[in-house]
Amino acid sequence: MRTLTVATAVGAGIVGGVFFAFSTFVMAGLRQAPPRSGLAAMQGINRAAPSPVFMLALLGTAVACLGLGIGSLTDLAADGAELRVAGCAVYLVTIVVTIAYHIPRNNALADVDPDGADAIARWVAYAGPWTVWNHVRTVAGIGAAVLLTLGSRA
Repeated sequence: MRTLTVATAVGAGIVGGVFFAFSTFVMAGLRQAPPRSGLAAMQGINRAAPSPVFMLALLGTAVACLGLGIGSLTDLAADGAELRVAGCAVYLVTIVVTIAYHIPRNNALADVDPDGADAIARWVAYAGPWTVWNHVRTVAGIGAAVLLTLGSRA
């Protein structure tokens, strides 16, 4: 149980770190670029993001959370079980927000012609709210890593 908890905490930390980078400087840099350039760069990032390595971290951690969370729920009296359950639940927020919010908006942005008449307006409408919801994923990923780390120590 401890090894799975530590591995899951590391996965949550990696994913939270990726989201942290976007929340703290990637999106700010893209928004400082000329709008058409920022839009085109984000389209490229969105095409590159679902790489096997990142998907393994993102979804592999979610699968680990399901197993760890269920295992911990079956023995809530065990040391650290409540922290592990909480950490797993918090991590799954990153998955829900990604699926419900980010993927649909990323897919819509993929259809925008950077040279189109509405490109700048669509980029501005995308970038601000996307970043706000990314903050949620950041806090959830890092929070899960902390909770799982604490749960591994018990």
